[in-house]
Amino acid sequence: MYERKTPIDFSCPLRLTLSFMGPKWNTCILDELRRGPLRPSQLHRALPAATPRVLNMQLKELEADGLVRKVIYPELPPRSEYYITELGESLLPIIDAMSEWGERHRECFDKK
Repeated sequence: MYERKTPIDFSCPLRLTLSFMGPKWNTCILDELRRGPLRPSQLHRALPAATPRVLNMQLKELEADGLVRKVIYPELPPRSEYYITELGESLLPIIDAMSEWGERHRECFDKK
């Protein structure tokens, strides 16, 4: 079972939200899964800058937090897929707002 390294701070709503969205690839994983279920190899291809080890760790964390669900199909060879949960979908408006902000302000950071 996955065990989180740092405990979640439930005393502050902002820190609580950031604890789920803060890890580098979590928002990207949720954004990819909004289009439908993906196998681990498909996620690795969709996010090539993320190492497989880091991606697997963050998928385990997202699953433990209830934002993602992993389904393992009983067939040979074994196949698994990740799905976004209702709780994970509730973060999509925040991810969309972050994406919109980045698009609107991209030029400010292109100059640097």
